Amino acid sequence: MNPTTSAEIAARQSDLRIAMLLGIANWFLFLDHIPQNVVSMLTLRNFGFSGATDLFAFVGGYTATLNFARIALERGYLVAATRIFKRVWQLYAAYVVLFVIYVELISYAATRTAAPEIISEFNITGFIDHPIRTLIYGLFLQAKPLNLDVLQLVIAVMAVQPVFLLGLLRVPNLTLLASVALYAAARILDWNLASYPDGHWYFNPFCWQLLFTMGGWFALMSKRYARVIRAMQAVPALRAAALLYLLFALAIVSGSNVPALAKMMPGPLIDTFLPDDKENVAPYRILHLLTLAFLFTLLVPRGWAHLHSYALQPLIKCGEEWLAVFCAGVFLSFAAHFILITGQGSLLMQVVVSIAGILAMTGVAYYVSWSRQQDYKSAVGTA
Repeated sequence: MNPTTSAEIAARQSDLRIAMLLGIANWFLFLDHIPQNVVSMLTLRNFGFSGATDLFAFVGGYTATLNFARIALERGYLVAATRIFKRVWQLYAAYVVLFVIYVELISYAATRTAAPEIISEFNITGFIDHPIRTLIYGLFLQAKPLNLDVLQLVIAVMAVQPVFLLGLLRVPNLTLLASVALYAAARILDWNLASYPDGHWYFNPFCWQLLFTMGGWFALMSKRYARVIRAMQAVPALRAAALLYLLFALAIVSGSNVPALAKMMPGPLIDTFLPDDKENVAPYRILHLLTLAFLFTLLVPRGWAHLHSYALQPLIKCGEEWLAVFCAGVFLSFAAHFILITGQGSLLMQVVVSIAGILAMTGVAYYVSWSRQQDYKSAVGTA
């Protein structure tokens, strides 16, 4: 492959659609992490096979590959590799702080209130019984407190990003093929990482790496295949097939929530797709996400004027500051759930805590962005 030029990568990095999608994924993850929340019925997982985690992994791979590929082209691969490990360390540090405070907060809330069931609900029973042992396993990413598994997945995949980045820069198609082979082998041979005290990772990194790698492949190769993609999008039959698949996925997922609808469908069909194989990211989930991407890029081009509208700026800002927003969302989802189970839990309260959480996440994003700008101004002024 001819190396993607730095100018082309810079143009893709400025694509506001990527930040917007990361913002959507963060908001949806927050809403999905609040059990028995009516507002979560609006998230992606209720309309098809894929969900916010799939979107987060795919777009995250796209963004990370663009960022580090540009560094590799401008300053060399070795520098890019060190920047990747620096980012992994930042993610790991955020996870450790989040893990310790999160578990302690849940334990404190459970023991001080009349809601001890949240200890098992958030999967921290081991921390109560064996705190030191559980903490050690947590530092090795083997504990499974609820809602931290997405960050664990990102750390694991980013840790091997130097290998995938080198492959995507040198032999992108072969690298994607190797990623597909690893995905298939993990599904067939049941490869996964162990967790404490038993079981495996909720998001199998050997399988989920495929979405991350596919995002990186599209980041570097979409320019090369732009004509082919546009030609495919111009074919009415393909657009119709994409819409039919989305409608099919919607019908299947709706059948899991509406018994009357499920009775109208053949039993073998429901058994094939439900319950959804989220641990190993089933092929039909990947196809669903690619179908959404196919139609999204058709309906929302890069120069879409509304991307600069005031209404979308909170989403975009939450995507730009995704790590801080994700960490805030983990705490806010617990707070929202705690409020609902210890209070009335009414429909109005579900809407209130959902909106309040999203507003708080947006506030965090704007604060982090503002704070970084002040640090930059200070450094420039000192220089």
